[in-house]
Amino acid sequence: MRDISGILGVNRGSFYYHPQEDPSEAVLRSEIEKLAGRYPRYGYRRITQLLQRQGYTVGTRRVARLMKTNNLLVSVKRACQTTKSFQGDNPWSNRLENLEVSRQDQVWVADITYIRLKGRFIYLCLLMDVFTRLIKAWHIGSPALEPLFDTQTAQRSILPQRL
Repeated sequence: MRDISGILGVNRGSFYYHPQEDPSEAVLRSEIEKLAGRYPRYGYRRITQLLQRQGYTVGTRRVARLMKTNNLLVSVKRACQTTKSFQGDNPWSNRLENLEVSRQDQVWVADITYIRLKGRFIYLCLLMDVFTRLIKAWHIGSPALEPLFDTQTAQRSILPQRL
């Protein structure tokens, strides 16, 4: 064994080392499984808080690792608020549903989205050609302080850029 470990450049003791699992790890793992079964929507942060209230000294990283190895992590679904175009008195219809887009500048689409910054919102407005997927115009601005799209804004921000 001395010759092989010398050739490989490995300490002889590392060959005989077998890591042992901490007995408290099994207890903690079973407690996490109980809590995750009782509260299926709780993530690793809340489970860590519950464990700490019960007297365990654990951190979020350890709980996250144990939850990951046991497939107990919760997938986060973010709320997305979109335009509901089929509600109300005049639902919007898709006028391009049966149109085959076959050339440049045949159909343009526009979109606006609000971006949250520290303490305020700004909006990003895009005008895009459907066939080439080029951005024809874009504008970033503050809401309610300027018009969304005027001819000067569209002229100065024309920028051929692919999505």
